[in-house]
Amino acid sequence: AGAVERVNKLVCVRALKTRYNGEVGDIVVGRITEVQQKRWKVETNSRLDSVLLLSSMNLPGGELRRRSAEDELAMRDYLQEGDLISAEVQSVFSDGAVSLHTRSLKYGKLGQGVLVQVSPSLVKRQKTHFHDLPCGASVILGNNGFIWIYPTPEQKDEEAGGFTTNLEPVPLSDREVISRLRNCIVALVTQNLMLFDTSILYCYEASLSHQIKDILKPEVMEEIVLETRQRLLDLEG
Repeated sequence: AGAVERVNKLVCVRALKTRYNGEVGDIVVGRITEVQQKRWKVETNSRLDSVLLLSSMNLPGGELRRRSAEDELAMRDYLQEGDLISAEVQSVFSDGAVSLHTRSLKYGKLGQGVLVQVSPSLVKRQKTHFHDLPCGASVILGNNGFIWIYPTPEQKDEEAGGFTTNLEPVPLSDREVISRLRNCIVALVTQNLMLFDTSILYCYEASLSHQIKDILKPEVMEEIVLETRQRLLDLEG
């Protein structure tokens, strides 16, 4: 049982419940578990902890210079245990451990939002995994099965280098959209439907006739996922 992938005559079945196997270029969402010498350990749902080197990240303000002893001492000011980050896989070691980097301004520390953990095999690989949905929220679909839902920022903060987190209260309307999206993703995962921007948006639209808490009822889940599946088939066909 799993997701079937076909390449010409080769048929592969990816198991529905797997650990994340890193590939170079993947977008991942991870949680800092430990601060070590010149590096952070990051939990990314893989068999081994991933590594984010101090030299593999932007300094606040986007400065370009060699990392000094002061930067090493200030590592906890940048990222500390429990912080969530978005990053890209830079390399994979021979034992399967993953090395990450956050050298682009679109990666970095994540602010306010909701984390949903799913099986990595249900996240569809695409050109971009950062999506601003028209319903007023944004999602980062991590290839490692960690999905981050957050309110769409009004302006992109280019100056801070991905370190400032907006801690202002999130309006109720945004919280409701995020909660609905979260429940929709849980519904899609329960019914083993692949996650990508279109499937999440279709499921969100199908759920609008139900209350947010009702989406998790098995019969409602089945109904909205069936409608989503049908719309996706109509789109393809």
